[in-house]
Amino acid sequence: MKWPLVALLLCASPALAFDTKEELGAGLFFDTDLSLNRTQNCASCHDPANGFVDTSGPVSMGDDGVSMGTRNAPTITYAAETPAFEQLHDHVWRGGLFLDGRAADLAEQAGGPPLNPVEMGMPDKASVVARLRENLDYVEAFDILFHPGVLDDAEAGFAAMTQAIAAFESTPDFAPYDSKYDLFLRGEAELSDLEELGRQIFLSPERSNCALCHMRHNNPMAEGETFTNYEYHNIGVPTVGEGGPDWGLLGREDMRDPKLGGQFKVPTLRNIAVTGPYMHNGMFTQLRSVVQFYNRYHCPGPPCQINPETGRYWGNPAVPMTLSVSELTEGPMLGWRDIDALVAFLRTLTDARYEHLLED
Repeated sequence: MKWPLVALLLCASPALAFDTKEELGAGLFFDTDLSLNRTQNCASCHDPANGFVDTSGPVSMGDDGVSMGTRNAPTITYAAETPAFEQLHDHVWRGGLFLDGRAADLAEQAGGPPLNPVEMGMPDKASVVARLRENLDYVEAFDILFHPGVLDDAEAGFAAMTQAIAAFESTPDFAPYDSKYDLFLRGEAELSDLEELGRQIFLSPERSNCALCHMRHNNPMAEGETFTNYEYHNIGVPTVGEGGPDWGLLGREDMRDPKLGGQFKVPTLRNIAVTGPYMHNGMFTQLRSVVQFYNRYHCPGPPCQINPETGRYWGNPAVPMTLSVSELTEGPMLGWRDIDALVAFLRTLTDARYEHLLED
C-alpha cells in the first residue's frame, strides 16, 4: 500500500532513497543539514502538524538560536495556487510568494530561507550545494531526477533543490480541499445555524466586506476557492515593539510607488482557525480578535476600539497614509453574534487533518 506523501513526510530523512522529485523535496524540506548550524529546516517555520506555520510565537527564531525574523511565517497550504506577481492597474498588485510577493513562484520562495542570515543562515548557494553533496542518496537522486552532475555546479544544484521542494509543496497534500465547507459545497455536510449565518455575512456585500478581498472566484459556490484575491492592502495593523513600520510592498528594492506603503498580500483563509498568530507581525493570537480588529473601522467607540487581548486601544496604523479606506470602512458595524458567526464559518475552512486542532 502506498502511503500518502504527508505521512511519509513525518519520517523523511536524508538516509532514504528518493524516487520522485516530490519525495526528494520532502526529504529536503525536513533536512536540518541545510542550515548553517544544522538545527533548522523548512518545517521549523512551516510545521506540517500545525497547518504549516510556526505556532511558537509571532515570529520565528533563526538557526543561530538568537536571531528573530521580522514577519510572521504564513502557511504554505494552498500556496501553489498563488498567481504570478503582476500589476493589475495603478497602485494595485497581485500574486507572488512571501508577504510582499518578492518570489515569483514556489521554487524561488524555497531558495530564500537557506540564504537568509536570520533564518537558516547559509552564506551562499555553493555552501548549500556542498551540504547536499555530503549525502550520497541526494547525489544519486539529483543525478537521476535532474541530470548527471547537476550538483557539481552551485547555481544549477541550488536551482534543482528549490524545484524539488516546490514539487513537494505542489502535491495534493498541501491543498486537499476536504474541509467541512468543501463537504458542504458537495452536499456531503450541513453547516450549523451559526456557521450558515457566518457564511451569509461573509458573502454579502451589504453585511460585510470580507468577500471583497477574500474571494478568488465570483461564484460563491465554486469549488477550489482559496479565500484570497491575492491583492495587496494596508489594513492599518499597528507596529509591534520598537522600531519603525514595516513598509510591505514599498520595502522592496524594485518598488518606488509611495502608495504601496504598508501593503501586504491578502492571506488565504484556508486553515485560518489553526494557523495563528495573525497579521504580518503576528500581533494577534485569537481569530476572533482579527474579526474585531476589522470591526473597529465601523464602530467609533468602546468596546469596539479595545483590543480584547491586551485590554488597551488597538494602536495607530503603522502606515496611516495608505490605508485601504473604502475596503475597510464601507458597510455596517458587526454585532457580537455576527462576529461569533464569522468565526464559526471561518472554522469550517479547516482541512480535515487539522480539525483536531480546533478549540472547542
